[in-house]
Amino acid sequence: RISIADCRAHTEERRKAGIGDGTIHTELGHLRMVLIWGRKHGLIETAPEIERPAKPAPRDMHLTREEVRGLIEAAKAPHVALAIRLMIGTGARNEAALQLTWDRVDFDRSMIQLRNPFDRARRKGRATVPMNDALKDALQAAHKGAQTPFVIEWAGAPVKSIKKGLKAAGKAIDRPDVSPHMLRHSAAIWLAEDGHSMWEIAQFLGHDDVKTTTKIYARFSPT
Repeated sequence: RISIADCRAHTEERRKAGIGDGTIHTELGHLRMVLIWGRKHGLIETAPEIERPAKPAPRDMHLTREEVRGLIEAAKAPHVALAIRLMIGTGARNEAALQLTWDRVDFDRSMIQLRNPFDRARRKGRATVPMNDALKDALQAAHKGAQTPFVIEWAGAPVKSIKKGLKAAGKAIDRPDVSPHMLRHSAAIWLAEDGHSMWEIAQFLGHDDVKTTTKIYARFSPT
């Protein structure tokens, strides 16, 4: 009983709520897949047509080094500043950074294992990466006052989200579009700009296929 009018009404409702067309496109795509699955398995006779807004062109948004320094300075809470340092210094995805525990931070070897060896679930892009000196100093200072096993903590508890604090810092430096993924993306771009190979960047990001890395980041490389 889903109609084109229903799809359009949903799109307008989501837009009014401040949701972008890219997210709406994905949501309705999920609905479309579910309906096709239902038809294939005999749960419904036909899968209705699902109208979606056009998928917007991908935005190539990233931060400069100066902007990241400003972002860290603008972060009002120390755990937000530390999370920014961790994500830009390791290319960690948001979830991997927030789930990182101190037992996977090797200060002697200056390495960080983003993947939990006891986690059997498949996780995207969780590599073992080196610590630069600035990140190592910040982590050592945080470790001295740690109250939980988690690197990113606040008030004696692990942190579930830094989006609010990150957005506030972004607005302070006139980058309200900042996101955790933008930090990961920026880290990879900086590596490409500094002349690191696509293979090295793929290892850093935890990509399974260097072709994925090359497709996204080769254009930022001077070579």
